Amino acid sequence: MPTISAPVLTDFAAGLLVAAGVPNAEAEVVATSLVGANLRGHDSHGVMRIPQYIGFIERGEYRPGVELRVVRETPALVVCDGGWGLGQVQAHRLLDLILPKARSLGLAAGAARDCSHIGRLGEYAERVAREGLLLLATVNNGGAATRVAPPGGLQPRLSTNPFCAGVPTARDDEPLVVDFGTSVVAEGKVRTYYISKRPVPEGWLLDHQGQPTTDPAVLYEPPLGTILPLGGAQAYKGFGLGLILDLWSGGLSGGTCSQAAGQGVPGNNILFIVLDPAGFAGSDWLVGQATQLADSIRATPRAAGVAAILLPGDPERLTLQERTARGIPLDQEHWAKLVELARRLGVAIPV
Repeated sequence: MPTISAPVLTDFAAGLLVAAGVPNAEAEVVATSLVGANLRGHDSHGVMRIPQYIGFIERGEYRPGVELRVVRETPALVVCDGGWGLGQVQAHRLLDLILPKARSLGLAAGAARDCSHIGRLGEYAERVAREGLLLLATVNNGGAATRVAPPGGLQPRLSTNPFCAGVPTARDDEPLVVDFGTSVVAEGKVRTYYISKRPVPEGWLLDHQGQPTTDPAVLYEPPLGTILPLGGAQAYKGFGLGLILDLWSGGLSGGTCSQAAGQGVPGNNILFIVLDPAGFAGSDWLVGQATQLADSIRATPRAAGVAAILLPGDPERLTLQERTARGIPLDQEHWAKLVELARRLGVAIPV
Protein backbone atom coordinates (compact mmCIF):
# COMPACT_ATOMS: atom_id res chain seq x y z
CA MET A 1 0.00 0.00 0.00
CA PRO A 2 1.78 3.20 -1.16
CA THR A 3 1.67 6.34 0.96
CA ILE A 4 2.04 9.59 -0.99
CA SER A 5 2.23 13.19 0.16
CA ALA A 6 -0.67 15.45 -0.77
CA PRO A 7 1.38 17.79 -3.03
CA VAL A 8 2.87 14.88 -4.97
CA LEU A 9 -0.50 13.15 -5.33
CA THR A 10 -2.15 16.41 -6.43
CA ASP A 11 0.46 16.95 -9.14
CA PHE A 12 0.06 13.34 -10.30
CA ALA A 13 -3.74 13.60 -10.37
CA ALA A 14 -3.61 16.87 -12.29
CA GLY A 15 -1.12 15.37 -14.74
CA LEU A 16 -3.45 12.48 -15.48
CA LEU A 17 -6.34 14.85 -16.12
CA VAL A 18 -4.28 17.14 -18.35
CA ALA A 19 -3.10 14.13 -20.34
CA ALA A 20 -6.77 13.27 -20.90
CA GLY A 21 -7.44 16.71 -22.37
CA VAL A 22 -8.48 18.73 -19.30
CA PRO A 23 -7.29 22.37 -19.29
CA ASN A 24 -4.57 23.01 -16.70
CA ALA A 25 -6.66 25.31 -14.49
CA GLU A 26 -9.59 22.89 -14.41
CA ALA A 27 -7.29 19.92 -13.76
CA GLU A 28 -5.87 21.75 -10.75
CA VAL A 29 -9.35 22.40 -9.32
CA VAL A 30 -10.43 18.77 -9.73
CA ALA A 31 -7.16 17.30 -8.48
CA THR A 32 -7.15 19.57 -5.41
CA SER A 33 -10.73 18.56 -4.67
CA LEU A 34 -10.08 14.83 -4.98
CA VAL A 35 -6.90 14.89 -2.91
CA GLY A 36 -8.69 17.08 -0.38
CA ALA A 37 -11.22 14.29 0.04
CA ASN A 38 -8.41 11.76 0.53
CA LEU A 39 -6.79 14.03 3.11
CA ARG A 40 -10.01 14.04 5.11
CA GLY A 41 -10.51 10.28 4.97
CA HIS A 42 -13.19 10.27 2.27
CA ASP A 43 -11.29 8.03 -0.12
CA SER A 44 -14.56 7.20 -1.88
CA HIS A 45 -14.49 10.77 -3.26
CA GLY A 46 -10.73 10.89 -3.76
CA VAL A 47 -8.30 10.02 -6.53
CA MET A 48 -9.91 6.60 -7.05
CA ARG A 49 -12.44 8.62 -9.10
CA ILE A 50 -9.88 9.63 -11.73
CA PRO A 51 -10.09 6.49 -13.92
CA GLN A 52 -13.88 6.85 -13.82
CA TYR A 53 -13.74 10.55 -14.74
CA ILE A 54 -11.28 9.99 -17.57
CA GLY A 55 -13.41 7.15 -18.91
CA PHE A 56 -16.35 9.55 -19.13
CA ILE A 57 -14.14 12.19 -20.76
CA GLU A 58 -12.81 9.77 -23.36
CA ARG A 59 -16.35 8.68 -24.23
CA GLY A 60 -17.37 12.32 -24.65
CA GLU A 61 -19.82 12.20 -21.74
CA TYR A 62 -17.88 14.63 -19.51
CA ARG A 63 -16.72 17.79 -21.30
CA PRO A 64 -13.65 19.66 -20.02
CA GLY A 65 -13.42 23.35 -20.83
CA VAL A 66 -17.17 24.01 -20.80
CA GLU A 67 -18.39 27.26 -19.27
CA LEU A 68 -21.22 27.38 -16.74
CA ARG A 69 -24.12 28.94 -18.65
CA VAL A 70 -26.67 31.06 -16.79
CA VAL A 71 -30.19 30.30 -18.04
CA ARG A 72 -32.20 32.29 -15.48
CA GLU A 73 -31.26 34.92 -12.93
CA THR A 74 -32.94 37.19 -10.39
CA PRO A 75 -31.42 39.23 -7.56
CA ALA A 76 -31.75 36.18 -5.26
CA LEU A 77 -31.60 33.22 -7.66
CA VAL A 78 -29.49 31.80 -10.44
CA VAL A 79 -30.15 28.68 -12.51
CA CYS A 80 -27.39 27.33 -14.72
CA ASP A 81 -26.65 24.68 -17.31
CA GLY A 82 -23.43 22.82 -16.55
CA GLY A 83 -23.16 21.40 -20.07
CA TRP A 84 -21.58 18.26 -18.57
CA GLY A 85 -18.52 20.27 -17.63
CA LEU A 86 -16.31 19.03 -14.81
CA GLY A 87 -18.37 19.06 -11.65
CA GLN A 88 -15.97 20.57 -9.13
CA VAL A 89 -15.24 23.39 -11.56
CA GLN A 90 -18.90 24.11 -12.24
CA ALA A 91 -19.89 23.85 -8.57
CA HIS A 92 -17.33 26.46 -7.51
CA ARG A 93 -18.43 28.70 -10.38
CA LEU A 94 -22.01 28.37 -9.14
CA LEU A 95 -20.92 29.46 -5.66
CA ASP A 96 -19.10 32.40 -7.22
CA LEU A 97 -22.46 33.56 -8.57
CA ILE A 98 -24.46 32.91 -5.39
CA LEU A 99 -22.20 34.37 -2.70
CA PRO A 100 -22.47 38.04 -3.74
CA LYS A 101 -26.25 37.69 -3.94
CA ALA A 102 -26.39 36.23 -0.43
CA ARG A 103 -24.28 39.06 0.96
CA SER A 104 -26.52 41.61 -0.71
CA LEU A 105 -29.89 40.12 0.26
CA GLY A 106 -29.18 37.93 3.27
CA LEU A 107 -29.92 34.71 1.40
CA ALA A 108 -29.64 33.40 -2.14
CA ALA A 109 -29.91 30.11 -3.98
CA GLY A 110 -28.53 28.59 -7.12
CA ALA A 111 -29.09 25.42 -9.08
CA ALA A 112 -27.14 23.84 -11.91
CA ARG A 113 -28.14 20.92 -14.08
CA ASP A 114 -26.03 18.47 -16.05
CA CYS A 115 -22.72 18.72 -14.23
CA SER A 116 -20.30 15.86 -13.91
CA HIS A 117 -19.68 14.43 -10.43
CA ILE A 118 -18.94 17.37 -8.09
CA GLY A 119 -17.19 15.34 -5.38
CA ARG A 120 -17.47 15.83 -1.62
CA LEU A 121 -20.22 18.31 -0.70
CA GLY A 122 -18.42 19.19 2.53
CA GLU A 123 -15.78 20.96 0.44
CA TYR A 124 -18.31 23.61 -0.56
CA ALA A 125 -19.72 24.00 2.96
CA GLU A 126 -16.20 24.54 4.26
CA ARG A 127 -15.55 27.22 1.64
CA VAL A 128 -18.77 29.05 2.48
CA ALA A 129 -18.16 28.80 6.24
CA ARG A 130 -14.69 30.35 5.82
CA GLU A 131 -16.52 33.38 4.46
CA GLY A 132 -18.78 33.53 7.52
CA LEU A 133 -21.85 32.23 5.68
CA LEU A 134 -24.07 29.15 5.94
CA LEU A 135 -24.64 26.59 3.18
CA LEU A 136 -27.39 24.06 2.58
CA ALA A 137 -26.54 21.75 -0.31
CA THR A 138 -27.75 18.66 -2.09
CA VAL A 139 -27.33 16.88 -5.41
CA ASN A 140 -28.90 13.99 -7.23
CA ASN A 141 -27.18 12.02 -9.97
CA GLY A 142 -29.23 13.17 -12.92
CA GLY A 143 -31.48 10.13 -13.12
CA ALA A 144 -28.62 7.69 -13.66
CA ALA A 145 -27.40 4.79 -11.53
CA THR A 146 -30.24 4.55 -9.03
CA ARG A 147 -29.10 2.58 -5.98
CA VAL A 148 -31.74 2.83 -3.24
CA ALA A 149 -35.03 0.90 -3.13
CA PRO A 150 -38.02 2.05 -1.09
CA PRO A 151 -38.54 0.08 2.12
CA GLY A 152 -39.91 -3.30 1.10
CA GLY A 153 -38.93 -2.82 -2.56
CA LEU A 154 -36.66 -5.03 -4.64
CA GLN A 155 -35.54 -2.52 -7.26
CA PRO A 156 -33.80 0.85 -6.80
CA ARG A 157 -35.72 4.05 -7.43
CA LEU A 158 -33.46 6.78 -5.96
CA SER A 159 -29.80 7.70 -6.01
CA THR A 160 -28.04 8.18 -2.67
CA ASN A 161 -28.93 11.93 -2.68
CA PRO A 162 -26.67 13.52 -0.02
CA PHE A 163 -27.50 16.39 2.29
CA CYS A 164 -24.87 18.85 3.49
CA ALA A 165 -25.00 21.89 5.76
CA GLY A 166 -22.27 24.07 7.21
CA VAL A 167 -22.15 26.69 9.98
CA PRO A 168 -19.11 28.85 10.85
CA THR A 169 -17.72 29.05 14.38
CA ALA A 170 -15.27 31.45 15.99
CA ARG A 171 -12.46 29.11 14.95
CA ASP A 172 -12.02 29.46 11.20
CA ASP A 173 -10.67 25.95 10.80
CA GLU A 174 -13.49 24.34 12.82
CA PRO A 175 -16.82 24.93 11.06
CA LEU A 176 -19.65 22.58 11.88
CA VAL A 177 -20.29 20.57 8.71
CA VAL A 178 -22.70 17.68 8.25
CA ASP A 179 -22.42 15.78 4.99
CA PHE A 180 -24.20 12.46 4.59
CA GLY A 181 -26.04 10.40 2.04
CA THR A 182 -29.68 9.50 2.57
CA SER A 183 -28.68 5.86 2.19
CA VAL A 184 -26.79 4.01 4.92
CA VAL A 185 -23.57 4.48 2.96
CA ALA A 186 -22.38 6.47 -0.04
CA GLU A 187 -22.18 4.52 -3.28
CA GLY A 188 -18.54 5.56 -3.59
CA LYS A 189 -17.67 3.75 -0.37
CA VAL A 190 -19.18 0.55 -1.78
CA ARG A 191 -17.12 1.13 -4.93
CA THR A 192 -13.91 1.22 -2.89
CA TYR A 193 -14.72 -2.24 -1.51
CA TYR A 194 -15.63 -3.50 -4.97
CA ILE A 195 -12.36 -2.30 -6.52
CA SER A 196 -10.30 -3.79 -3.69
CA LYS A 197 -12.34 -7.03 -3.77
CA ARG A 198 -13.35 -6.88 -0.11
CA PRO A 199 -16.75 -7.62 1.46
CA VAL A 200 -18.66 -4.61 2.76
CA PRO A 201 -19.85 -4.41 6.38
CA GLU A 202 -23.16 -6.02 7.21
CA GLY A 203 -26.20 -3.76 7.05
CA TRP A 204 -25.24 -1.88 3.89
CA LEU A 205 -26.62 -3.87 0.96
CA LEU A 206 -29.45 -6.10 -0.20
CA ASP A 207 -29.21 -8.51 -3.13
CA HIS A 208 -31.71 -8.67 -6.00
CA GLN A 209 -34.04 -10.79 -3.85
CA GLY A 210 -34.01 -8.27 -0.99
CA GLN A 211 -31.73 -10.38 1.19
CA PRO A 212 -28.82 -8.93 3.17
CA THR A 213 -25.42 -9.38 1.54
CA THR A 214 -21.83 -8.24 2.03
CA ASP A 215 -20.91 -8.63 -1.65
CA PRO A 216 -20.28 -5.17 -3.19
CA ALA A 217 -20.66 -6.64 -6.69
CA VAL A 218 -24.44 -6.52 -6.31
CA LEU A 219 -24.28 -2.81 -7.18
CA TYR A 220 -22.22 -3.29 -10.34
CA GLU A 221 -22.86 -6.77 -11.75
CA PRO A 222 -26.28 -8.26 -12.67
CA PRO A 223 -28.52 -9.24 -11.06
CA LEU A 224 -28.34 -5.89 -9.31
CA GLY A 225 -29.15 -5.27 -5.66
CA THR A 226 -29.59 -2.07 -3.66
CA ILE A 227 -28.21 0.08 -0.85
CA LEU A 228 -30.44 0.33 2.21
CA PRO A 229 -32.00 3.72 3.01
CA LEU A 230 -30.77 5.60 6.05
CA GLY A 231 -32.75 4.97 9.21
CA GLY A 232 -32.52 1.28 10.08
CA ALA A 233 -35.90 0.09 11.28
CA GLN A 234 -37.27 3.52 10.31
CA ALA A 235 -35.76 3.51 6.82
CA TYR A 236 -38.79 5.37 5.51
CA LYS A 237 -37.23 8.51 7.05
CA GLY A 238 -34.03 8.23 5.02
CA PHE A 239 -35.94 7.28 1.89
CA GLY A 240 -38.36 10.18 2.36
CA LEU A 241 -35.53 12.66 2.82
CA GLY A 242 -33.77 11.28 -0.25
CA LEU A 243 -36.99 11.59 -2.24
CA ILE A 244 -37.41 15.28 -1.41
CA LEU A 245 -33.75 16.07 -2.08
CA ASP A 246 -33.98 14.29 -5.44
CA LEU A 247 -36.95 16.46 -6.37
CA TRP A 248 -35.25 19.64 -5.15
CA SER A 249 -31.99 19.11 -7.02
CA GLY A 250 -33.50 17.72 -10.20
CA GLY A 251 -36.75 19.66 -10.26
CA LEU A 252 -35.38 23.11 -9.39
CA SER A 253 -32.33 22.88 -11.66
CA GLY A 254 -34.26 21.75 -14.74
CA GLY A 255 -32.36 18.48 -14.63
CA THR A 256 -33.65 14.95 -14.39
CA CYS A 257 -34.85 13.24 -11.23
CA SER A 258 -34.20 9.56 -10.57
CA GLN A 259 -35.72 7.14 -13.06
CA ALA A 260 -36.70 3.51 -12.69
CA ALA A 261 -34.35 2.52 -15.50
CA GLY A 262 -31.45 4.39 -13.92
CA GLN A 263 -30.09 5.32 -17.34
CA GLY A 264 -28.05 8.26 -18.55
CA VAL A 265 -24.70 9.81 -17.68
CA PRO A 266 -23.91 9.64 -13.95
CA GLY A 267 -23.38 13.22 -12.89
CA ASN A 268 -25.01 15.75 -10.61
CA ASN A 269 -27.78 18.30 -10.55
CA ILE A 270 -26.94 20.80 -7.82
CA LEU A 271 -28.91 22.92 -5.37
CA PHE A 272 -27.01 25.38 -3.16
CA ILE A 273 -28.72 27.70 -0.66
CA VAL A 274 -26.52 30.30 1.07
CA LEU A 275 -27.54 32.37 4.10
CA ASP A 276 -25.68 35.38 5.50
CA PRO A 277 -26.21 35.56 9.28
CA ALA A 278 -25.57 39.31 9.10
CA GLY A 279 -29.02 39.65 7.58
CA PHE A 280 -30.67 37.70 10.40
CA ALA A 281 -29.72 38.07 14.07
CA GLY A 282 -26.18 39.08 13.16
CA SER A 283 -22.96 37.23 12.39
CA ASP A 284 -21.51 37.69 15.86
CA TRP A 285 -24.61 36.22 17.47
CA LEU A 286 -24.72 33.17 15.20
CA VAL A 287 -21.00 32.48 15.47
CA GLY A 288 -21.09 32.94 19.23
CA GLN A 289 -24.00 30.54 19.61
CA ALA A 290 -22.39 27.97 17.31
CA THR A 291 -19.11 28.13 19.22
CA GLN A 292 -20.80 27.94 22.62
CA LEU A 293 -22.91 24.97 21.60
CA ALA A 294 -19.96 23.15 20.02
CA ASP A 295 -17.87 23.64 23.16
CA SER A 296 -20.76 22.50 25.35
CA ILE A 297 -21.26 19.30 23.38
CA ARG A 298 -17.55 18.48 23.32
CA ALA A 299 -17.54 18.89 27.13
CA THR A 300 -20.27 16.25 27.59
CA PRO A 301 -19.29 13.65 30.24
CA ARG A 302 -17.99 10.62 28.36
CA ALA A 303 -18.86 6.97 28.69
CA ALA A 304 -16.13 4.51 29.61
CA GLY A 305 -13.66 3.97 26.79
CA VAL A 306 -14.65 7.09 24.85
CA ALA A 307 -11.60 9.27 24.24
CA ALA A 308 -13.43 12.35 22.97
CA ILE A 309 -16.81 13.63 21.87
CA LEU A 310 -16.60 14.41 18.17
CA LEU A 311 -18.81 16.83 16.30
CA PRO A 312 -19.51 16.85 12.56
CA GLY A 313 -16.29 17.87 10.82
CA ASP A 314 -14.01 16.72 13.67
CA PRO A 315 -13.12 13.29 12.19
CA GLU A 316 -12.19 14.98 8.91
CA ARG A 317 -9.98 17.52 10.69
CA LEU A 318 -8.18 14.81 12.66
CA THR A 319 -7.57 12.76 9.52
CA LEU A 320 -6.43 15.90 7.68
CA GLN A 321 -3.80 16.56 10.34
CA GLU A 322 -2.54 12.99 10.24
CA ARG A 323 -2.44 12.59 6.47
CA THR A 324 -0.92 16.02 5.92
CA ALA A 325 1.94 14.99 8.18
CA ARG A 326 2.33 11.34 7.14
CA GLY A 327 0.97 11.18 3.61
CA ILE A 328 -2.11 9.61 2.06
CA PRO A 329 -2.33 5.80 2.10
CA LEU A 330 -3.81 4.34 -1.08
CA ASP A 331 -5.34 0.91 -1.38
CA GLN A 332 -3.19 -1.30 -3.60
CA GLU A 333 -5.98 -2.08 -6.06
CA HIS A 334 -6.87 1.61 -6.42
CA TRP A 335 -3.22 2.52 -6.90
CA ALA A 336 -2.81 -0.21 -9.54
CA LYS A 337 -5.60 1.35 -11.60
CA LEU A 338 -3.97 4.78 -11.41
CA VAL A 339 -0.60 3.31 -12.43
CA GLU A 340 -2.21 1.49 -15.36
CA LEU A 341 -3.89 4.72 -16.46
CA ALA A 342 -0.64 6.70 -16.12
CA ARG A 343 1.24 4.23 -18.30
CA ARG A 344 -1.45 4.41 -20.96
CA LEU A 345 -1.43 8.23 -20.93
CA GLY A 346 2.34 8.59 -20.66
CA VAL A 347 2.29 10.31 -17.26
CA ALA A 348 5.23 9.90 -14.88
CA ILE A 349 4.44 7.73 -11.86
CA PRO A 350 5.61 9.32 -8.59
CA VAL A 351 6.55 6.10 -6.77
